[in-house]
Formats: sequence, C-alpha cells, structure tokens
Amino acid sequence: MAFGKSHRDPYATSVGHLIEKATFAGVQTEDWGQFMHICDIINTVNDGPKDAVKALKKRISKNYNHKEIELTLSLIDMCMQNCGPSFQSLIVKKEFIKDSLVKLLNPRYTLPLDIQNRILNFIKTWSQGFPGGVDVSEVKEVYLDLLKKGVHFPPSDAEAETKQQETAQISSKPPTSGPTAPAPSSVITPRNTTITLVPEQIGKLLSELDMVKMNVKVMSAILMENIPGSENHEDIELLQKLYKTGREMQERIMELLIVVENEDVTVELIQVNEDLNNAILGYERFTRNQQRILEQNNQREDSSTSSEPSAPSCDLLDLSPSPPNHRVTLGEGNTMNAQLSDLDFSSSSPVVTNNLQSSLHSRVDLLALENTETSPDWQRCKCIVGCGKMILSQNYTAMKRKWQYLLNL
Repeated sequence: MAFGKSHRDPYATSVGHLIEKATFAGVQTEDWGQFMHICDIINTVNDGPKDAVKALKKRISKNYNHKEIELTLSLIDMCMQNCGPSFQSLIVKKEFIKDSLVKLLNPRYTLPLDIQNRILNFIKTWSQGFPGGVDVSEVKEVYLDLLKKGVHFPPSDAEAETKQQETAQISSKPPTSGPTAPAPSSVITPRNTTITLVPEQIGKLLSELDMVKMNVKVMSAILMENIPGSENHEDIELLQKLYKTGREMQERIMELLIVVENEDVTVELIQVNEDLNNAILGYERFTRNQQRILEQNNQREDSSTSSEPSAPSCDLLDLSPSPPNHRVTLGEGNTMNAQLSDLDFSSSSPVVTNNLQSSLHSRVDLLALENTETSPDWQRCKCIVGCGKMILSQNYTAMKRKWQYLLNL
C-alpha cells in the first residue's frame, strides 16, 4: 500500500499506485514499458482487474486535464489488448462506459476532437465483442443509445487503414517492369467493415424487418391474452418458437447496426430492435411468473397435506378387524341365576360375595353399552338383573331388621 493512502483509495493498491504514476500529467509521453508492467500485475494478482478498473475510473472521472485523460486512454487501450476476460468484462460494463467514458464527451470538458473520436471508437469496437466469452451487452446498449441520439461514430483504425489502401491502389500506377511484391501478410483485416447498401438490399432488409414487426405483434398479443397459470398450451408453444426466432433476429440486427452506413436504415433497425427487446423481456417476465405460480401451488399442496387436522386417538374409529362385542347369552344368564341361587335367604345375616358383586356389575356395565333392545338375550338378561337387584334389596332389609333387634336388647 502506498504511504499515506487509505484502504478505500483506489490508488492505495499496488496496481492503483502504478496507474496513478503512469498517467500523471507530468509524464510527457506514454511509458509503454510501465504500461506493460501494469498489464502483468493485472493478469497475475487476484484483485488486479478490479483494483485497476477502480483506479482508471478515478483518473478520468471529473478530470479536466487533457493530458492525463489521453495517457489514461492509451493505458486502457493497451490493457484491453493484453489483459484477459476478467479485466475486459469490467471495462465494458455500463458503470464504466456510460458513467466514465461517455461523460467525457460533455462539452464542459472541451476535449479535442481526436480524443473524443478515440472514446467513440473504443465504444464501437468493444461492442463487436471479444474472444473468450466476454459479455458486451451493456456496451452494445450504450452504443445503440448514442446512435439514437444522433452521435456519429468515426471509422475504426482498421476501416481507415483499409480505405487508405484502397485510395492508394487507385491513385498509384502499377510498375511497368519487374515483379510485383506480394502484399504483406501482417496487414490487419477488419473483422466488420462498414457496408453501403444498394436500393435492392435496402428493400429486402426492410421487408425482413416487417416480418420481425409482425412476430413482435403476435408475441405481444399472446402475452396479453394468456395469464400465467391458466395459459393456452398451443399459444405457449407458438410463443416459445417466436421467442427463439426473436433472439436470432436480435443478434442479426445488432450486427447490422455496427456495419450498415445508412442513416434511415440505422434508425429503422434501432426502432425494431427496441420493440423486439420489449417483447423478449415480456416473454421472460411471463415465464418467471409461470415458474413462481407453479412453485406456490406446489408449496400450497405440501402445506395442506402436512397440516391436515387429525382427530385425537381416542376419537378415531378402530377399523382393524376385531372380535364382535360380547353379548350376554342364555348360558351366561343361567350362570348368573346359579350364582344368585347361592344366596342364603334363610340366614339371618346373608353375605353377598365380592365375586358375585363384581360379576353383576360387569354384566350391568356391558348391558348399558348395548344399543339393541329387541333381541331375546337382551330381554332375558334384563329380567335376571332385575331379579338380582330385588334379592339384594330384600337381603339389605333383613340385615337392617336384625341389627335393630340386636340394638333393642
């Protein structure tokens, strides 16, 4: 950490401190060796890309020193060519492109035209993509936004070099004698050169854009008529096909926006791309709502199954096979009669045994649970119990009289 720098200062890191020194206004020209050293640190240190982007952003933000801005742009260009996707993906974010680079185009910074063109050239070139799977969607969005505002992008270095070579070939005369030297193999061929469409090509392109507009209308109509969770199956199948086709169309439109040099066609491409993007976003939002509703329904079913009220165990019906309820039969009634007959009525102090009493009460309790009073067994047992009660009552009366007689003696 540089002396006197806090941890929050982007220049406090090792790479940040080197960027501060390499882009200082006191440096008259680019130190390419130092620039390459910075690239090496970015590629080898874990937080190198993040720390470098923070330091670069601080250097060009609200900076009115044209020399420091020029040196910083040179360093950015070299880092984009020599650093990996981890650094490139941070530079092409909207946070850096729009909030830092594009703001320098504001007239209050009074940048020279060559520096402004260099910034625009960066944006145009980066929007074409990088090897290694770097996401350039945000820088593409900034590029299209600037086109809609009427910003004119200068030709890239490769395009300018190609035009200069074509002009030189036309103006120069071929040698009259001697073999011609082959063109050097090191000449850089531009990846996407600008093209000028002839009227036939423009008409064909506009007819294809009309097809895109029709697809957008169909997508919008299906999304309006269907509700997530109660959608029509055939509509959803068609919607999925239109979404896939729309994605492919959008990629083609983005490619055309970069290479086509026709203002009217560019305006039409931008408008169609905006409508198509809204339809695509609407479909993606629709699918997210579908998934959310499906998850909610699943959770509701699970919760209803787990929280279903259950009766206490004592109130549940026992559906397991079990022997039928015991009924008092005629044989049992005879047994009770035999027990009752054992009572000695002639005794002055008859005693009712515990066995007889418990047996009698068990029969009474059992009979109290019966719901059917029409069976002969029930009627027979009812008579037996009545007789038992009467015998007990008579014995109790006899015992009472005997005790009174004894007390009177």
